[in-house]
Amino acid sequence: MQKPIVVVGSINLDLVVAADHIPQPGETITGNSFHSFFGGKGANQAVAVAKLGHPVFMVGNVGSDGFGQQLRQALKDAGVDTGCVRTVQGSSGVALITVAAGGGNNIVIVPGANAMLTPSSLEKANSVLLEAGFILTQLEIPLATVEYLATFAEQNRIPLMLDPAPARELPASLFKKVAWLTPNETESEALLNNAINGNDEASTHGADQLLALGPQNVLLKLGSRGCLVAQRNQAKQFVPAFKVNPIDTTAAGDAFNGAFAIGLLRGNSAVESAQFACAVAAISVTRLGAQPSMPTVKEVEVFLRRQNIAT
Repeated sequence: MQKPIVVVGSINLDLVVAADHIPQPGETITGNSFHSFFGGKGANQAVAVAKLGHPVFMVGNVGSDGFGQQLRQALKDAGVDTGCVRTVQGSSGVALITVAAGGGNNIVIVPGANAMLTPSSLEKANSVLLEAGFILTQLEIPLATVEYLATFAEQNRIPLMLDPAPARELPASLFKKVAWLTPNETESEALLNNAINGNDEASTHGADQLLALGPQNVLLKLGSRGCLVAQRNQAKQFVPAFKVNPIDTTAAGDAFNGAFAIGLLRGNSAVESAQFACAVAAISVTRLGAQPSMPTVKEVEVFLRRQNIAT
């Protein structure tokens, strides 16, 4: 029986405006369209896992407002176990997203109920966490909760994948408890306090610096260039991205993380898992929205066959 993935993180409603470009400070522009989607980095990762056919539990909060029940139901409809999703008083999490014509975006998060996901909340989910083959988390919930989770994972020898987004400084003690750290270039620069200049040499140097922080492994996400797999005492390997025409890059990193964890749990190598994750992310950026963009496992298999890659 497959061990489940447990995702601990945010559950948001995404309010998405599409425009020709992302406005500069003080600039008012006219948008082309508006949509609302179910999102949140935690929920996105859980839905990505569920749609790929792997058992997954979500640990998180929704608010007592009108959005809360919708957000919970969306997770259930995708196949996510929501037994550890609590309803708390107040607003649900909201993300305000502007998507430019080329697929780039900027995002403002209002945490709402996500800010109330405390370490004591996780204690109530211990039985589910103990069953996990992998635990995934991000930084749209309180840092104290992430630190509690990392200690729990370390004590119980459960691999923890940390997506350090939104970008922020993190305590040194946290990194040493992380099995896989999965930043993009912007998040890496925030962690290292220096620039990664978008070429292979700079990325390799950045991965070395990230490993020096203490995680067991680093998966550096490089956007349209693919990713870099950096494991201790092994040669680093670049995995190229698949060429697609992006429409919306929102949640591409979440799609990647969910797929990467599945690949590792299947017993695939890190490079094989990253290739699978690149395919999942590539499909996701050709669709509008966060959770609606997540592909099924059959869609990924068809995509990879078209790329002449065996699944």
